[in-house]
Amino acid sequence: MHSKFHKISVEKLTYRTIYSILREGIKLELSKDAIERIVKCRAYLDEKLASSDEPIYGINTGFGSLCDKKIDAGDLGLLQKNLVISHACGMGDVVPERVVKIMLLLKIQSLSYGHSGIQLSTVQRLIDLFNNNIIPVVFQQGSLGASGDLAPLSHLSLPLLGLGEVFFEGARVPAEEVHIKFGWQPIQLKSKEGLALLNGTQFMCAYAVSSMLKTFRLSELSDIIGAISLDVFDGRIEPFYEIVHEVRHHPGQIQTAETINLLLEGSEMINAPKTHLQDPYSFRCIPQVHGASKDAINYIMNVFLTEVNSVTDNPTIFPDDDLIISGGNFHGQPLTLAMDFLAIALAELGNISERRTYQLLSGKRGLPNFLEANPGLNSGLMIPQYSAASIVNQNKLLCTPASVDSIESSQGQEDDVSMGGNAAIKLYKIMENVERILAIELFCAAQALEFRRPKKSSLFVEKFIERYRTYAPFIKDDTPDPDTSGGQEILYTEMNKTVEFLKTVEFHIPDPLVDGIEEEDDETSPAKKSWLERLAKFKL
Repeated sequence: MHSKFHKISVEKLTYRTIYSILREGIKLELSKDAIERIVKCRAYLDEKLASSDEPIYGINTGFGSLCDKKIDAGDLGLLQKNLVISHACGMGDVVPERVVKIMLLLKIQSLSYGHSGIQLSTVQRLIDLFNNNIIPVVFQQGSLGASGDLAPLSHLSLPLLGLGEVFFEGARVPAEEVHIKFGWQPIQLKSKEGLALLNGTQFMCAYAVSSMLKTFRLSELSDIIGAISLDVFDGRIEPFYEIVHEVRHHPGQIQTAETINLLLEGSEMINAPKTHLQDPYSFRCIPQVHGASKDAINYIMNVFLTEVNSVTDNPTIFPDDDLIISGGNFHGQPLTLAMDFLAIALAELGNISERRTYQLLSGKRGLPNFLEANPGLNSGLMIPQYSAASIVNQNKLLCTPASVDSIESSQGQEDDVSMGGNAAIKLYKIMENVERILAIELFCAAQALEFRRPKKSSLFVEKFIERYRTYAPFIKDDTPDPDTSGGQEILYTEMNKTVEFLKTVEFHIPDPLVDGIEEEDDETSPAKKSWLERLAKFKL
């Protein structure tokens, strides 16, 4: 039993808060003000229905194109139950449990603002699911990202009724079994509650938040791995001089150049005399390319965070104004455009990484062909670049924007949809792919470093590689050496170990603000306005 609790209240969720809740197993509880808002809104809705026979969409009417069908007062609860059951039409692969847990958190946060007409007991049951790690089984396919994420959120809500499936204690079981174990009775939904649960953007937003948390890490790893590759490729440091980037002004570009300089400070190789005048773009333009992605991330992270702290179900209830308004806050277009943009920004980090890998294997600047000491008999690291190229190509296909498409549904009532669910899943896949591409670059860059010995890189890089070598060894020949590897030194195993290293390695990029490195006092310096506030030791 964890002793830490996070109070769901008027305070906005932040990325740091979400990350801490997930990593530390923090449990949720409603603050006093959240309870008061939820109870007040429900009481207002009950009084409104008791005192008026006026049709209110989705509360005492049908849904979608059936909005003109009036429902008898005695059937309002059954209407909401039927809504949840009939909309649970998801298909395809199961959503990762971590993403579903974020869905629960975001749905609870959205309902806590007191504009949804939900029962307090319903919100509390969602909290019970979260706190006990009872994760509803949700499927990836089915959301159009407009009337809310209807199908995925239906599957998220089924366990409230004792229906559907959940992941619990390492097994996939019927929700009914969990109800029996905890002595729970199914929630008896009241008017509006099915809509409150099903309308909303929590499916696509959970994917967006999960991808963004990983994106923060991948952006920093891109700089670290790019710096290692630059150093072992005998690259030039002049393109990273501060004055070059100050005349262009893009914050991400300036910050990236600064980071590369910090990472390579003290390297014996980077400042050695060069015989070449220029480096290929994949090295020389790291600040421009990585920096552009940083600037995109900086914009996108705020879009996602706005959505996290929003009311997105429909209709929206305003007790203080005596208004119940059927609007469109469930429409996912703000998220979908941002997710498509982030997919492109991430894919480009993968594109330039693969190009650096290609250069490292090209037999240039004193490095052997394919980083193999005995080429011919051995192919060396020829094929990892093939794998990276294949993954890059897949990312290009996945970057086709979902946000520009719309397919009419519900007999024309829902005639413009965002397709945000598909944008979310594509983004998540691209994020995973970029991690693999970066792992391949690190695999090759670490191999190349050994051919530069006895020269050393910077203290940061040497320590980073030292930790990496506890995961994957230097590759001597194509055939595994039982004496050094136990016979397991086959490239795909080492590549997968490298992916695991990137998932788990803790690192701290030097920061002028916290590490005592001299920095100008100008408060507008990009180093003082970090796009991520330099999340150190970020372990996902």
